Parts: sequence; C-alpha cells; structure tokens
Amino acid sequence: MVKVNRSTLIAAGGALVIAMAASLSASGNASEKATVVELTQVPCQFIEPEAGVDHGYMSKMKSDCETINAKSGDQRVAANPAMMLKPGKYIFRVTNKNVTYPLGFWLREKDYDWRNPLHKLSKISVSGGGLDTGVTKDYAVELKPGEYLFSCPLNTTPDYKLVVAQ
Repeated sequence: MVKVNRSTLIAAGGALVIAMAASLSASGNASEKATVVELTQVPCQFIEPEAGVDHGYMSKMKSDCETINAKSGDQRVAANPAMMLKPGKYIFRVTNKNVTYPLGFWLREKDYDWRNPLHKLSKISVSGGGLDTGVTKDYAVELKPGEYLFSCPLNTTPDYKLVVAQ
C-alpha cells in the first residue's frame, strides 16, 4: 500500500484534498487496492484535520477533553475544511501518539444513528478501540459518495468532517 500522511494533505479550493495514492496489492489484483490515510491522535484532537496543528492540550481522562472541546471544538472544526476523498477502498491508520489512556476510532455516515437497528444494516460505520499509547491500528472501509464524520468517543475529539465525491 502507498500511504497518505499529513504531509500530503494540501489546501485546494477551500477544502483539504487527500492526494490519492493507491497501489496494487502484492497479488496484483486491482480489486484489492486501497489508499491508506494516516491519522494521529493527541489529547482531545486529531492533528491532520486541524491543518496539522497539535494544540498541546493536556488530558488525563475523557472528561478533560469534554471540557476543552465544549469550549473550542466547534470553532476548530469550522476553521478547517472537510477532508475530501474519492469513492473507494481505504485504510484509516490511526495512531495514539501520546494520550495516556486507551483510545478508539469511529468513522460513520453523517446521519448514522447507532441506536437505529436499520442504520447498522444500511449505513457505513467502522469503529474500534484498544489504541494504547504508541499503538497504531488500521480500519478498513469502502466509502461511497456522501458526507461522513470521524472522531474518537474515548478521547472526546470533535466530529471531523469527511466528504466523499467524484
């Protein structure tokens, strides 16, 4: 796989664009190609969707981030354009850089409601936990055109925007 990291995020037309860098798997089967999107979690935020800025927040527990993001999360998300991707297969490679408690990752369609059993059958949602300090995990998903959100409920990050379009 060819990975896409924060250095390949570029501002274009008021939106973040991920440089599409897909490669064939070792088998050479075109149906198995995926693009890797690297995301880094630090206390209370993901770095890449905030223009690569680590705000240096300090957190010893989830409630610290709830307080911080209640004050500034919406403004930070509004100040940064949505991540833009094309439809296709992706691996979101998420790293807990220096948060001292276990984290997770949750990517879902914008209108996804986990309490609705029909959404579990008909909407895109990928999630998982176990991201201890220094741990990196991959989350594979095939994205169709639409609007998505991603966050960490355990680190209480803002809901970052992701738009998938041709």
